[in-house]
Amino acid sequence: MKVELVRVNDAFHFEGSGSSEIKVHTDGAPDIGGHNLGVRPMELLLMGLASCSAIDVVLILKKQRQEISDFRISVEGDREQEPDTQRKPFTKIHLVFKLAGNQLDENKVNRAIGLSMEKYCSATAQLEALAEITYSVEIATV
Repeated sequence: MKVELVRVNDAFHFEGSGSSEIKVHTDGAPDIGGHNLGVRPMELLLMGLASCSAIDVVLILKKQRQEISDFRISVEGDREQEPDTQRKPFTKIHLVFKLAGNQLDENKVNRAIGLSMEKYCSATAQLEALAEITYSVEIATV
């Protein structure tokens, strides 16, 4: 896997691309001179985790003929500053899977999410070595 990051302006706005050639923009916070022209890098890590799991869950549920009318994942990460550094890695990450569908089977949804988090999602595997990752599930019928 390879990605490229290119500086867009004379501040902290960067444009990243990978094999899909779709552009992702990152930027620093205004208090350090950023211009809010992209997401923060640590936000992007959480988005990557959510995206990785979301793809797994949708693939699994499609195979089980479960129809999803709405799917959202909210992710919250707690960070703590390491002593004698400016680094603030995630120590805890919690995902809330919110799905809606006319006849979603709760057992199938929970199983799909469990499989993603414990067996398939590479982002989870990467981050769980450094942070406690938990999740909860909310299912609504429409």
